[in-house]
Amino acid sequence: MTCATCATRVERVLTRQEGVANASVNLAGASASVDVAAGTDPAALVAAVDKIGYSLSQHELNEAGRDVVDMYSGEEREERRKFWIAAALTAPAMVLHLFGPHELWNAIVQGILVTPVVFYVGARYHRVGWRLARQGSANMDTLISLGSLAAYLYSLVVVFGHGDVFFETAGMIITLITLGKVFEARAKGQASDAVHRLLQLRPETATLVTDEGLREVSVDEIAPGDLLRIKPGQRIPTDGVVAQGGSSVDESMLTGEPAPVSKGPGDRVIGATVNQSGSITMEATEVGADTVLAGIVRMVEDAQSSKAPIQRLADSYSAKFVGAVLIISLLVFGFWLTAGDGVGEALRIAVAVMIIACPCALGLATPTAVMVGSGRGADLGILYKRAEVFEQARTIDVMIFDKTGTLTRGVMAAQEVLTDVDRDEFLRLVGSLEAASGHPIGMAVALAADESGVALTDAGQLLTEPGMGARAIVDGRWVAVGKPVYLHESGLSGGDRWMTEFERLQDAGQTVFMAGWDGEVRGVVSVSDSLRVESIDAVRRLRGLGIEVELVSGDGPGATGRVAEASGITSFLSGATPDSKAKRVTEIQEQGKTVAFYGDGVNDAPAITQADLGLAVGSGTGVAVEAGDIIILNDDPRSAAVAVELARDTFKTIRANLIWAFLYNTVAIPVAAVGLLTPTIAAGAMAFSSVSVVLNALRLKRFDARL
Repeated sequence: MTCATCATRVERVLTRQEGVANASVNLAGASASVDVAAGTDPAALVAAVDKIGYSLSQHELNEAGRDVVDMYSGEEREERRKFWIAAALTAPAMVLHLFGPHELWNAIVQGILVTPVVFYVGARYHRVGWRLARQGSANMDTLISLGSLAAYLYSLVVVFGHGDVFFETAGMIITLITLGKVFEARAKGQASDAVHRLLQLRPETATLVTDEGLREVSVDEIAPGDLLRIKPGQRIPTDGVVAQGGSSVDESMLTGEPAPVSKGPGDRVIGATVNQSGSITMEATEVGADTVLAGIVRMVEDAQSSKAPIQRLADSYSAKFVGAVLIISLLVFGFWLTAGDGVGEALRIAVAVMIIACPCALGLATPTAVMVGSGRGADLGILYKRAEVFEQARTIDVMIFDKTGTLTRGVMAAQEVLTDVDRDEFLRLVGSLEAASGHPIGMAVALAADESGVALTDAGQLLTEPGMGARAIVDGRWVAVGKPVYLHESGLSGGDRWMTEFERLQDAGQTVFMAGWDGEVRGVVSVSDSLRVESIDAVRRLRGLGIEVELVSGDGPGATGRVAEASGITSFLSGATPDSKAKRVTEIQEQGKTVAFYGDGVNDAPAITQADLGLAVGSGTGVAVEAGDIIILNDDPRSAAVAVELARDTFKTIRANLIWAFLYNTVAIPVAAVGLLTPTIAAGAMAFSSVSVVLNALRLKRFDARL
């Protein structure tokens, strides 16, 4: 495909095939994404596309992905080879044209030099143009073919007559457009290198642990359940869990965060991350297309092959544009011929109109920006599922955050331990009970005991009452923890003297419980989820983008209000259920505002789906990730602001590219029509227009996240 008309034509043909629900063709990515019914034969799609002059091959779903950079590297090499052939033949023809163009021998030599340029280097344009002409259609290749052939054939006719020859014009048209293709292929390769860089992270081999010892195997041979040995400095070959050993792992390729993550037995490790400090043995759990890396590659490819709504305007325009240009060229030719300037001059102006109007830039304007923007997002641990996201992000009025695990760390920690006995003794008895119960809130006490160097002991005869408390025998004593009423019902007295502290801590938004033994309440413990230090900056940055921020949580008003106040949020909803979170989104939407929702849990999925833009934390549940439009692979809430900023910058680039492409054709065609452009200048300008929109898109690679 060479222009937007090509992509539109292939898309239209695919959509008309039986069993095809939807088709989206990406010019920059040279790809088609097709939704088909079960049982649809891909061979029928290949045949349909082949019939209109293009080739199509199926891309199998696997971890390797489709490396567009390699494709464009090969295209660049081929275009460069053809350019040097064309330049070597056209340059002397240009010199001859400047010195003695009216000599017969001069014209003949020019014709001999330019013939291979027109019919060998330019053969693809004539071939595609002819195929399309037989079907009553036309594209950019048609314009280039007609322009170069018109100049060549006219020159051939007049070479033995009286008149100027335009052999050098035919040669320069093909030469300059081929030079433009060299730069375009290079730029498109750079625009689509996100997937290439991801694929380069995947190691080729792994060390398999067998009964006979260690054996090096290809990564493709790894099966779930295999044990693999990873030395310091090696990339982890596939997804799995640590079976033996401990280390720190650099997961920056996944999250964008440089800080290494400690790993030990039972911890999950991701393929392509780097083992840093110690040797570990891991058990493979997911391989091939099921790995996280393969999923990221597919998600980036899907985003890059999808279309932004604004591109429909460009597609509609380009579909009719080439036919209109051919009509304009004929009218211009007729006008100048009638004006008495002669066939040669009229032809020169008509050819300039045809060449300057090639809609290459229009077809590349949107997909290249989408490719670079989604690729830069992948670098930062932000995955955009669809190109529509780039348009949706520019209209966001309100961002709603879930609390736990997003603005907060999602891990309870002991805040205050108040007791009238020895603190270490209190932590030992209460921590031992909580460790046995395994309750997330109680485990905060067990962790506090461990951090204080207090050794825990086994607890027996554990009894729990959900929502109330628990008790067990620790060191021969019945120890109880829980709400005041639970301790009272368990036969412990003295709770009243702790109520003032209990209520103070509860009013501060913390989770509070009492603890005691030997028939007496011995103290009060408060725990809470700690605020992420990045949350304050996240809220500030979103407000700087003109976005209001709200907080919703299933926790009570104290805990929710405390986090809201600490992070700088003035509007919050506490005690929220999954339905009420989605309802809150709807309420804001009914006010005429566009809403984004940022969450990580199953209970956030309805709100993420209801929102105009759903952001899901990749470390959260699969349900939330499935519902989200943007996947955040790290736990940094500032990524919400970064995702919106990058999406908005990408859309600005798309809009700037389209405006440039539209204005270019709108202004350039009249300029060429009045005779102010030669075909040679037109060819150079057309080639530059295509390269310019790609280079403009490449600026997104320098987007500064400033995390």
